[in-house]
Amino acid sequence: MPPIRPRNVLRIGPVQVATYYDSRGRTKHTAACTAPRCGFSTDYDSRAAAELAARTHRCPAR
Repeated sequence: MPPIRPRNVLRIGPVQVATYYDSRGRTKHTAACTAPRCGFSTDYDSRAAAELAARTHRCPAR
């Protein structure tokens, strides 16, 4: 399996939003919190959903 290469990375507060191709070649979008001990990370089919999750994320580790 080829490595996942994120592209179009955007940072919203402590959360990074990125677009990538999954193992089947489909475009996916992820939102992941970079704060230590948070663990928030989700995948979405649309970029708008990933950005909305990043904007509304309330980090318990901060």
